[in-house]
Amino acid sequence: MASVSNGLEPIVRIHKGYRYEDGIADIRQLQGRYGCLRRVEVGKSVLGKSIDALVLGSGEECVHVNASVHANEWITTPLLLRFIEELAAELESSSGRGEAGRLTEGLLDRITLWAVPMANPDGINLSQDGLWPECPYREHLLSWNSGVEDFSRWKANIRGVDLNDQFPAGWEEERARRSTGGPAPQDYGGSAPLSEPEAAALASLTRRLGFSRVASLHTQGREIYWNYRDLEPDGSEALADRLAQASGYRAVKLTGSDAGYKDWFISEFRRPGFTIEAGVGVNPLPAGQFEAIYGEIKPLLTEFIRG
Repeated sequence: MASVSNGLEPIVRIHKGYRYEDGIADIRQLQGRYGCLRRVEVGKSVLGKSIDALVLGSGEECVHVNASVHANEWITTPLLLRFIEELAAELESSSGRGEAGRLTEGLLDRITLWAVPMANPDGINLSQDGLWPECPYREHLLSWNSGVEDFSRWKANIRGVDLNDQFPAGWEEERARRSTGGPAPQDYGGSAPLSEPEAAALASLTRRLGFSRVASLHTQGREIYWNYRDLEPDGSEALADRLAQASGYRAVKLTGSDAGYKDWFISEFRRPGFTIEAGVGVNPLPAGQFEAIYGEIKPLLTEFIRG
């Protein structure tokens, strides 16, 4: 039976799937178990669902990780929540001694982690459960999905906007490259940058706190993207190589891609930003891969927050 560093069974588990309601329930339980964990609402989705940040640490340097920007990549939400759970368990149980203290000893006095586990809560549920009778976009969504009621390949938000094509970094170039003229399961960047509340929430949080580095969890491919139009600072590639060494993933210098969260962060702040493509297969990755993928993601995120 799996356990976290304090010997307790983990709160964050995954069975058949993982929905917005599962994330909210897990966040409440995590807060009940770990007094060091703080929840901050940073925005709301199109349908009014809370977009939450979990905050851990007390250092002046703020770092950020987000997950489930793409709806059918929902497995990244419990991956990030499990990492937060283990960080919190180590922080409260280790007192900086022994194996359990290796990660948190002094680190969370130096940095504060701001994690947004569910950036696209409406899409997470849509991609797993499909349409529900009172859905306000029901007829539109069926049309945008080519009349198919299976939404398991859906990446966008509830309005058919791909949130990782929403950021003001080469937005016009990405729109021309994608050639997607309207709402769709993926690749439509919206009517303007940051038109969607979910993307706007991430941008607002980032601008307010001025993170020293960011990472966005996606699936799949076991790759780490670390550059953007040669605007990334010195040291970005070296840190990407360390993340790759820790996880067994491959650090990739990506070209021909714009308007993603990582792209915008590098462009606006000239600080290190990373897109992490976790796992391998066809999205949505099956729940049965969760523990194996987490075994790769934990050392990667550990190295990332160490910086």
